[in-house]
Amino acid sequence: MKITSDMTIAQVMRLNPEIAPVFFEFGMHCLSCPVASAESLEEAAEVHGIDVDEMLVKLNEFNDAHPYEEK
Repeated sequence: MKITSDMTIAQVMRLNPEIAPVFFEFGMHCLSCPVASAESLEEAAEVHGIDVDEMLVKLNEFNDAHPYEEK
């Protein structure tokens, strides 16, 4: 599944719980706070002064290289 700018952080974390280091790389550390379920990636990137397209590239590269399989 492709990660898109309209997804929330919480949706991305459910898709792949191992993706947290990519968010940390962008200075986004509150991955389970209430806002993570309400804001889209685009909104969160804007608040943090992050280029959403750059973040999406890195999130999708990680997700493609390390697909999460529930154990």
